[in-house]
Amino acid sequence: MIGLLAKLWIKEEDDQMKVRQSYGMLCGMLGIVLNILLFAGKFFAGMISRSIAITADAFNNLSDAGSSAVTLAGFKLAGAKPDPEHPFGHGRIEYVSGLIVAAAILLMAYELIRDSVQKILHPEATEFSALAGIILVASVLVKLYMAYYNHSVGKKIDSAAMHATAMDSLSDMCATSVVLIASLIGHYTGLHIDGWCGVLVGLFILYAGIGAARDTLNPLLGQPPEEEFVSRIHEIVMSHPGICGIHDLIVHDYGPGRQMISLHAEVPAEGDILVIHDEIDCVENELKEKLGCEATIHMDPIVTSDAHIGELKAEVTAVVKAIDEIITLHDFRAVQGPSHTNLIFDVIVPFRFRLPDDELKRKIQQGVTERIGAQYFVVVKVDQAYVKASR
Repeated sequence: MIGLLAKLWIKEEDDQMKVRQSYGMLCGMLGIVLNILLFAGKFFAGMISRSIAITADAFNNLSDAGSSAVTLAGFKLAGAKPDPEHPFGHGRIEYVSGLIVAAAILLMAYELIRDSVQKILHPEATEFSALAGIILVASVLVKLYMAYYNHSVGKKIDSAAMHATAMDSLSDMCATSVVLIASLIGHYTGLHIDGWCGVLVGLFILYAGIGAARDTLNPLLGQPPEEEFVSRIHEIVMSHPGICGIHDLIVHDYGPGRQMISLHAEVPAEGDILVIHDEIDCVENELKEKLGCEATIHMDPIVTSDAHIGELKAEVTAVVKAIDEIITLHDFRAVQGPSHTNLIFDVIVPFRFRLPDDELKRKIQQGVTERIGAQYFVVVKVDQAYVKASR
C-alpha cells in the first residue's frame, strides 16, 4: 500500500528535502487512518469481552493516531524554509515531534500499568468471542505492516522520528499478541490473567517509549555524527594532494539533511597561499556536492620541508601512541633555544579518557625525555574529540 501511495503522492525527481517531507507526511496520514480503525475495532472487542487489556490496547491505538498527527505536523513544519529568526532552517522540529510522540507513549504506558494493577487487585471475569479474536489477529497483522513500512521509510529518509514510530508499532504488535493470548487462556482455562497481561503490555509500551525518547533526544542534545559519515568526510578531504591531515572536525546538526561541517586542514607552510586557498575552496564545494552540507575549513600551516622537524614529530607521535593508540597529535612545531627546545603540539583524546589532562601531560613529558633527551620540553594542549574515535 505504502509503495502505491508513494508513487501517486511523491515525485522522486523533486529535491531530496521535499521528497523526505512528502514521505514523512504520507506515513503520518496513513498512520492516523490505520490507528483510528484499530481503535474502533479494539474498543468494540473490549466492550463485548469486558477486557481491560483489550480496551487499554484500543486507547493505545488512539494515542498512536495522535502521535501520527504530531509526526505529520512535525514533517510539515520541519520543511519550512529558513527565515531571519531561524537561519539554519526548522529541521529540528522533526526531533521535537518525535519527542512528543515518545512522551505520549510513556504516558499511555503509565496509565495502562496503573489500570492493570487495579484489575489485578479486583479481578473480573472476561468473555471471549470469535469476533474479538478476529479483530485482535487483524490488529496484529496491521501493526506488523505499520512497523515494516515505518522502518523502511525511516531508513530511506534517515529519520529518527520514523524509527521511533516503527518501534512503537512493533511494541504494539507484541502487546496485542499478549492480549490475544491472555484472552484465549482466560476463555479456555478460566484463569483471570487479564490484569497481569495488561501490566506486561504496559511494560512493552514503556520500553518502546524510553527507546523513542532516547533516539529523538540525543540529536537535540548534540550526539556525535555517525562513524560512516566521518569516514566519508576524511576520504573526501584527504583525496586532495595539498591537504596533509585534518583535525578538530565538528559536525553541527540542525535537523536531518541540514548539517554543517567545520574542521582544521593541515597544509604545507612552504606552499603558495593563493593556490592552497583555492584548493580549500574546492574541498568545501566537494563536501557540499557529495554530502549536502556546508563546510568551513581553517588552514593550519605545518612545516613539511624540514627533515629534523619530521623526525621529532615521529618520535613524539611514538611516545603518544605508546600511552594509548586512541590519542592523535596535530599542530606540531619546534622552537629551538640555546639551552632547550620546546616541542609545541595538541593532542586529541575522547571524553572521559582514563587519564586526567595533567597526568597525560606528565606521561608525555616523561616519555619524550626518555626517548629523545631532557633538552626537549613539551608544551601540549589537550583537546576533546567531537567525533567518535575508533581503535
